[in-house]
Amino acid sequence: MKDTQTLQNILRRIDGKGYKAYKELQGTYAFKAFTLFIDHVQGDPFAQPSRLRVRVDRAASGFDGSFTSSPSRTTALCDYLTRLFTRTARNTIKGIRGTGKGGLILIDTPAQEILPRTAMSVTDDHVEARFFLGLPAFGRRIAGRDAMEMLLSELPAIATEALFFKENRRAALTAHVTCCEDADALRAQLPCLGRVAFVADGALLPRASGIDPRPLGKGVVPFSSPASLRMEVALPNRGKVTGMGIPEGVTLIVGGGFHGKSTLLNALELGVYNHIPGDGRELVITRPDALKIRAADGRSITGTDISPFINNLPFGRSTAAFHTQNASGSTSQAAGICEGIEAGARLLLLDEDTSATNFMIRDEKMQRLVASENEPITPFIDRVTELRTRQGVSTILVMGGSGDYFATADHVIQMTDYAPEDVTEKAHAIAKEHADGRVKETTGPLRPVAHRTPHPQSIPIEERRGRVKITTYGRHEMVLGTTRITFDDVEQIVEASQTRALAQAVAIAAPLMDGSRTLADILDQVMETVEAKGLESLSDILRGDLAAFRKLELAAVINRARTFKVAGKSRPPAAKG
Repeated sequence: MKDTQTLQNILRRIDGKGYKAYKELQGTYAFKAFTLFIDHVQGDPFAQPSRLRVRVDRAASGFDGSFTSSPSRTTALCDYLTRLFTRTARNTIKGIRGTGKGGLILIDTPAQEILPRTAMSVTDDHVEARFFLGLPAFGRRIAGRDAMEMLLSELPAIATEALFFKENRRAALTAHVTCCEDADALRAQLPCLGRVAFVADGALLPRASGIDPRPLGKGVVPFSSPASLRMEVALPNRGKVTGMGIPEGVTLIVGGGFHGKSTLLNALELGVYNHIPGDGRELVITRPDALKIRAADGRSITGTDISPFINNLPFGRSTAAFHTQNASGSTSQAAGICEGIEAGARLLLLDEDTSATNFMIRDEKMQRLVASENEPITPFIDRVTELRTRQGVSTILVMGGSGDYFATADHVIQMTDYAPEDVTEKAHAIAKEHADGRVKETTGPLRPVAHRTPHPQSIPIEERRGRVKITTYGRHEMVLGTTRITFDDVEQIVEASQTRALAQAVAIAAPLMDGSRTLADILDQVMETVEAKGLESLSDILRGDLAAFRKLELAAVINRARTFKVAGKSRPPAAKG
């Protein structure tokens, strides 16, 4: 292991040389309070910044075992330290130095959610930050003096401030880890309580804007649960908490425009993740297998059995293994539901604003005009109850335009000025009093969703120099070799880091598509590997820019690959047990 004097000598010697001379820096250096690993040096000032790690001895860091006594607490500690590293770096570095990305010290910064990620690692032995550093240059000549200031002054200041326990932060850190632990404990209780979601009294649901996930701020109406749905739960740190428990079954969220229907649903769809203290949604908790479904015109569909919703197409075209490169709104929504259930979704979240109208409802007047034998769509209203009774899949649906759903709902929640009211009895009475001649339209009982078997080389992954080139763009696009996959309609991806991890996971899943494994088996195998070996197992290099994802998102990405193919016939799901 080298020392800081060696690092300083190298920088003095290569000062002013061509940028590639920075490659000499790769290696491990012992500092007084930590160890510095320079794992990869960028080859150009405009390239992706260099990958570095700072490792502190766990005992020396001062973080005692109480902060890592459960997986929830460990995840929250890593999240807290990552945010602290971000703030400290922002306040310490001088910004861009010279050309390109020189002068930057960046770590994978979280948003409002607390996710397992590779940016920070805390074990019994160490605390380790994994980050990016832009080595400075003027043109393509090394700026050695600036590099010395970054590596020998700024970086030690950041590490000392962000990776060591300080007593004045105990309260904030304790709040962070207990908040995460309580959320996980509550989510684990939902099945035993017969609930699919919980919204705590006092929760603040509105966000600053559609592109800013922080809380709205002043004027927000705190959530207050209706008495009939109010329940009390016991949490390991907060103790007893009250809020609205949404039961299993079919739940409608109704109300006038701009009264908070979609705001509530948006909070529920992100309730599959934990949130930081002060977010307002700390105890808005949804079961982990909840899936938001929306129409996605133009997406591809491969071998999906959408016959429960789409059947009797003109010219006898079968929908038992439906294929298209340009789905309509209704077919995309049908496929999204069937693919989601195949991947393990047991709660569907839908909003009429992002749904295909003809998929959601066909009223009496339309039934009278267009005979059922001429309509291939079985609307969702006629399957939603069967999804619950036959397949154990609950639904939460925002509906402001069709009272026909009242008769199918187990519970109806009306939002007025962001305040919820249980109007189930009133809705059922209206449905009974104003029953019309609408008839249920189905083509037989709802069958179990078939499991498809991907074709070998279904997602071609081309290697160059023994590696697959993987590129991601934001949250909803990736390119693996020459295979481009876009998934704008997959709304429960909240960070670009998840997309980077998903791209790595698809690259692992692709070779498993050998014509014998079902897609569900492949998904399980990838997720089991990640669970056992961590997110680091997704890449052959140690990188600090990956965040945890769910099996449902991995399935959604694979299903949207336009190269995806299914081998042979679909199979019935394997018996559990």
